[in-house]
Formats: sequence, structure tokens, C-alpha cells
Amino acid sequence: MKKIKLKEIFEIKKGKKVEPVDESFPNKVRYIQIEDLRDDRSVKYCFHDDNYVYANSESIIIAWDGANAGTVSYGLEGAIGSTLAVLEAKTKDIYIPFVGKFLQSKFQYLRDTCTGATIPHISRKALENLLIPMPSFEEQVFISKILDKVQSLVETRKAQIEALNQLTQSVFLEMFGDPITNPKGWKLAICKDVTTKIGSGATPKGGNASYKQQGISLIRSMNVYNNKFNYIDLAFIDEEQAEKLKNVTVSKDDILLNITGASVARSCIVPDDVLPARVNQHVSIIRVIKHLINPIFLSYMFTNKIYQNYLLKISTSGGATREAITKKQIENFPIITPPLGLQEQFANKVSQIEKQKWLMQESIGELENLFSSLMQKAFKGESFTEKKFLGF
Repeated sequence: MKKIKLKEIFEIKKGKKVEPVDESFPNKVRYIQIEDLRDDRSVKYCFHDDNYVYANSESIIIAWDGANAGTVSYGLEGAIGSTLAVLEAKTKDIYIPFVGKFLQSKFQYLRDTCTGATIPHISRKALENLLIPMPSFEEQVFISKILDKVQSLVETRKAQIEALNQLTQSVFLEMFGDPITNPKGWKLAICKDVTTKIGSGATPKGGNASYKQQGISLIRSMNVYNNKFNYIDLAFIDEEQAEKLKNVTVSKDDILLNITGASVARSCIVPDDVLPARVNQHVSIIRVIKHLINPIFLSYMFTNKIYQNYLLKISTSGGATREAITKKQIENFPIITPPLGLQEQFANKVSQIEKQKWLMQESIGELENLFSSLMQKAFKGESFTEKKFLGF
């Protein structure tokens, strides 16, 4: 399969400064911004000006400057701003989605070749000399359609997981009602009366440089998501460092709650496979009295949308510029206390839903691996029949 330099088949046009206007403005056109390259949902406008640079459905748009330099999209129509550029094909033998996907796969190359000491800028020379595999037009269409099918399956699985998340929310509300207004009249307690431990830790002296390749887990706010533990960038400390944080030793079934910053109020139960562990100052341990409160019940109460709104309101109540929840505030959280048997019924239902989510997540991982493998095969210059392309 032949490879052609990008500059031979595309003209690169850098965007210009655009003046946005209100949606009601006459003679308006869509104004495409970097946000549109990541998520084609929010629509903004500018007035039509012949001096602007425009993209159409057969254009590829690339973020040229800034933290998002190298982000690529295609199929959008409108005026582009000064931090974007548009690639316009010089020939009809190009299927734009194929080249668009190829350039998306070259994101790291585009980043690595950026110029600029503080603000990244796409290197025009590196982009122009990028070799693009060019199979026949029919093969370009075929490869793109296959990749679209795999990506569509990934998006379907993600939607199914979100539906299961919504189901959990619905089950909680059906069984227990609003956990703040308590319309079902459950007995109320405050958090310190149904727990044996509430506390956060600290970052070891030396910060990131002091972390180890293995050892005792140090859980940070980046690891804690609502009803999900994120293993990426999980830090480790040695025994000596851990001894200094022994007052925040994490135990099985402890609830983790983010208490500062943009991720404040996110909560999950610690997974067994990260123990032994400690937490830093941005995460609080909440350990329940199990004959009073089921930890799964309490964790899902914290992550219920109604309770999340309550926690977010608390986090900004002090008037500080940074969101924060104090230990005293946690101690006084209002906690509904339905009969333990009912809490355990809920926990069992959650367990079944989580199993389904796990299967969906496994499927997403397999599909994403397949997507990457297919892209590598396609862009290495191999020629495929349908069965060979799919690896049969």
C-alpha cells in the first residue's frame, strides 16, 4: 500500500480570530471551538464573514495551539477560531473519515513534535510530512465502517453501564426514599453515631518523588470515583512511610470519601485488592458499625444524586475558593437507618447489578483492544479482505 505525505493531498488553513454572537443574530453561522472537537453537543455562533476560515463536512479539523493541540475531528461545519486549523483535501480519492481516524491515531506523534516552550503548537512541517497510508477508496470506506462498528459497540456498552447506574439510583429511592427529606420516616442518626472511624491522612514528605514502585497502597482522590475505584496512578509507600500514617490504615469495607477539590463528594468502598492501604489528606475513611449500617447501603446513599447535591452544598458552605468537607461536617451527616435486613436486601441487589456492570466493562476493554488492533493493521499498510481484516 502506498503512503503519501499529508501536504501532497491536503491544504492546511489556520483559523482566524472569530467574534461570537448570540443565537438570535441574523446571518449567523456555527462557530467551532476546541470543545466541539471533543464533544459535538454545545453549539455557538458567529456572524458570517468571508475573511473567516470555514470547515465543511469534507474537512478535517485539528486543534493547533494550547493544551489540546493534536485533537482531531471531522464532519463539522462552521467557522473555526485561531487555535484551530482545517485540512482540505486536494483530491476526490480520499475518504475523510479514514484519514480522520488515522490522524486521531497519531495524537501522540502530533504532541511529541509540537513547538513552543510553554504553550504547545502543532509543527506545520511535522504535520505536512506525515506519511498517510492510502489504500483504494473502497478499502478506505471499508476500514472506516468496520472501525465505526466497533466504536459503536463500545458506546452501546457505556450506555448500558450508565443505565445500570440509573437503575441502582432508582432501586435506592424505591426502597428508602429521599435520604435527606426522609419521607418514609426512617430513624435518623448522625454519621459519628454509626461509625467507628472518620479520618483523613497526609502526603508523605517529598510528595510524588517519595512514592515507590510497590508496597502499601496510598489512596488519593484521583483513585476515588462514585461507586468505582480507579487503579490508574495508584501510589505506593514503604513500611516506614506507612507507619507514619498508621492512624489512617484502611480496612476491608471502609468507605472512601473525597473531601477536597473538584472531586469532592466522590465515594466508593475500598476494593480488597488494594489492601493494605492508607489515604492521603484529600480522602476520608468512613468505617461503619456493621450491626447498625451496611457499608454498601451507606456508600450508595452518599452517591445518590440527592445526597451528592447535599454534600456539594456543604463543601462550598464555608465560603472558601476550594471545595472542602471537614471532619466535623462528616460527623454530623444525617444518616437514615432503615432495618439492617432491608439494607442487606439492597446490598444484594447492588451486587447483582455490579456483576452486570463488570461484564459490560470487560466487554468494553475487549472491544477497545480490538479497535486498537484493527487500527494498527489498517494503518500499517496491510490490505484486507473482510475476514482477514477482522482477524479470522
